[in-house]
Amino acid sequence: MNVFELTRALIDIESITNNEERVGNYLYEVLAGLAAAQRGRVERMDVEPRRFNVFAQFGDRLDVTLSTHMDTVPPFFASSEDETHIWGRGACDTKGIIASMIQAARLLLDEGQSNFGLLFVVGEERNSAGAYTAAKTPRGSHYIVNGEPTENKLAIGSKGVLRYEVCAAGKMAHSAYPELGESAIHKLIDVLAEMQRIELPVDSLLGQSTLNIGTLAGGRAPNVVADEARADIMIRLVSDSTTTKEALARAADGRAELREVIEIPALRMTPIPGYETTVVKFTTDIPAFGGAWGEPLLLGPGTIHVAHTLEERVAKTELLEAVQIYRRLVKDLCNRASK
Repeated sequence: MNVFELTRALIDIESITNNEERVGNYLYEVLAGLAAAQRGRVERMDVEPRRFNVFAQFGDRLDVTLSTHMDTVPPFFASSEDETHIWGRGACDTKGIIASMIQAARLLLDEGQSNFGLLFVVGEERNSAGAYTAAKTPRGSHYIVNGEPTENKLAIGSKGVLRYEVCAAGKMAHSAYPELGESAIHKLIDVLAEMQRIELPVDSLLGQSTLNIGTLAGGRAPNVVADEARADIMIRLVSDSTTTKEALARAADGRAELREVIEIPALRMTPIPGYETTVVKFTTDIPAFGGAWGEPLLLGPGTIHVAHTLEERVAKTELLEAVQIYRRLVKDLCNRASK
């Protein structure tokens, strides 16, 4: 298959997080065929029952690993294409990236290049379960090229994430007599309003830290004073989280409970001469790898602006360009590793 055909084949295998088994088996077979022809080796790396990463290595040592995730967000929709784009769930996040990496690997192997690998992981869209598992079994890689939609530019910075559940408690009462109760919803609204007024950090490279109230729920009925209310908030970090956490705690003090769900730090990565650079606002698997698979780089075809939408697509020209960029990057990084 060419890169377009492989992208569509991967898109058409539904792999919403926790349901990656079918696409994992498909990728295992593709890489097993490549490994058999090129004296490589491929393995399933168990994560949970019926969930596994797929890893292939070509050569006696591992200098560079091309890696991205197999899972997608819901809802699934099948592939289609026109003259300029391939459409479908995962087109840019990240089925097209997988296809580009595999095609680059084929070209490299045909040219006699070795000492690189491919690692496709589960769970990035939820909790990076696959990357955390891979971090426990490193293979000596000097560099890991993580694939996410960066418009084929080498990202030298990415924002982190700080997520909380904000929970307020109150006392039920008949809404005709609110003085007999205490509204958890009113308390939560006041807390969230104060949180929105927090002056969040700004970084010269990553820009402004931002806060999003993603979900809001609570109460029993319109005629009942609410005894409980809750919200999910997410802060995109650009620096150390200490001052942000302190400000959130002050806003909630005495009125709501803060329950930290996850924190992923902001990242700064080293530019490589000869590659156009960018800065991205999203978070990736890179922190979950924790350096176990080498120095991280971040690059892939497509734009994050259409990822997670019903308009998800990737430009065919970017897929072809990505194949050549990954090919050149593996060669450059293998040369660096051998010095």
